Amino acid sequence: MAALVVLATVSLGACGTERVTTGATGGTTAQEGTSATPSPSVASPYVEPGAGEGAPHYRENNGFRIPGDMSAASAKDAQREAARIEPVLKRLWQQGAWDPKTVRAAVLKLGYQEESFDAQGNLLGGTLLVKPMNSRFENGREVTPEGARVGLRVHDDACVTAFVQKTNYQVSTNGPYPETGCFEPMAGH
Repeated sequence: MAALVVLATVSLGACGTERVTTGATGGTTAQEGTSATPSPSVASPYVEPGAGEGAPHYRENNGFRIPGDMSAASAKDAQREAARIEPVLKRLWQQGAWDPKTVRAAVLKLGYQEESFDAQGNLLGGTLLVKPMNSRFENGREVTPEGARVGLRVHDDACVTAFVQKTNYQVSTNGPYPETGCFEPMAGH
């Protein structure tokens, strides 16, 4: 019984800390000054449906990055709007004009209205949002690449999401994300 208590204490004390890794050649590399004795890994018996490569609780842990479902009618409407936006972004890309101000002006010419919000963040109207590209870390500092992201709320359950930047452009359709609407979130709660 005492051995079980000691084993449980040691196991819980290491929870969330990876101490030993197995290299590609089958050898081991110790981390954090521990011994290089590998421990057997036990796969979880539960694999959540739609879990990609089988990671347990994938959908639960990444739910903020999974867009909502679109009805068939909404998906068809979103495809129609995507087909209107795509030639505009292609033209801008070919012209080398991908800054948010230029992209916003060009897409607004299609008859959309820009989203507007009150001081509390409540949507007042409009369906279009054009933003700069997401920033990322590069060489130890935060960098925002040139380009623009476009989000068009077609229905409550349907969006057109697009981007245009120096290297390429893309237009796609998706359901809204739980926390960020048409745009895929960088991180979640």
